Amino acid sequence: MAHGKLNDLTVFVEVVRANGFRAAAKNLKLGAGSVSEAVQRFEDRLGVRLIERTTRAIALTRAGEALYRRSLPALTELDAALEDVLEIGEGLGGTLRLTAPVGTGKLFLDALIADFAVMHPALTIEVIYDERKVDLVSSGADAAIRAETLLDPDTYAIAIGPQHDMVIVAKPSYLEGAKPLSAPQDVTLHDGICFAFGDSGNLAPWSFRTSSGPLTVMPNPRVVSNNVNSILRYAEQGLGLAYLFAATAEPALRSGTLIEVLSGSAEKLPCFSLNYLSKRNVPARLQAFIEFVKARKPTGST
Repeated sequence: MAHGKLNDLTVFVEVVRANGFRAAAKNLKLGAGSVSEAVQRFEDRLGVRLIERTTRAIALTRAGEALYRRSLPALTELDAALEDVLEIGEGLGGTLRLTAPVGTGKLFLDALIADFAVMHPALTIEVIYDERKVDLVSSGADAAIRAETLLDPDTYAIAIGPQHDMVIVAKPSYLEGAKPLSAPQDVTLHDGICFAFGDSGNLAPWSFRTSSGPLTVMPNPRVVSNNVNSILRYAEQGLGLAYLFAATAEPALRSGTLIEVLSGSAEKLPCFSLNYLSKRNVPARLQAFIEFVKARKPTGST
């Protein structure tokens, strides 16, 4: 591809990623007029409209959407290759961008990132905690920490962190007027505070160990949230049973705000995964983090 076309393609991709010409101009350190002209020139060369413009927003045409989805991974790999070249002889540098669920920070990820940062003082690390499932293609993230059920097809993943002990907890006042809990099946008779992977149609299962083997049962979802800290607070308000990481619930259990029910019956939660797009042209910063995570083989539980 001619150098001019590559530059215009880069501008087009940034306009879409920034969701506007002014934001893209700021990111590219160009004038807004120059950015608009580059996209117009690119459209004229291709002979097709890529972006529909209004005074307040932009929208991709079908051709623009197809080009963006195909070109973004290639440009991302090109940027990574250029960064790797600059890092030769200078040690690991650049910016490692990760996205992760909120609860993983306290559970294991903050400590892991701190140790990795000490090993690579020239490296900048961005960790964005967000319960949404972030698109690895369009977000600019190098990798995402995810539960196994949220891994994207045609991507790669390795285990990160330990397995996690889970507990069923409730406020004592909630249990006083509720039906007895003597077996996991009794959970179905109770109100529950449930974790949602993105929306209420995709709730995290409550898994138990029984003499007959693994069992998944769910309470009546009274409150649904995608934030584990919110689930803890709702449980402390007596809104129902909650299925939580033992480490998250431990302070409330110690203080007596919550009590554990069906003790020891909840299954361990599998390790989270470090999810990334490709094994080809992996940026040096991400490859170093992958090797670091592999060396910290998951052991024990939280």
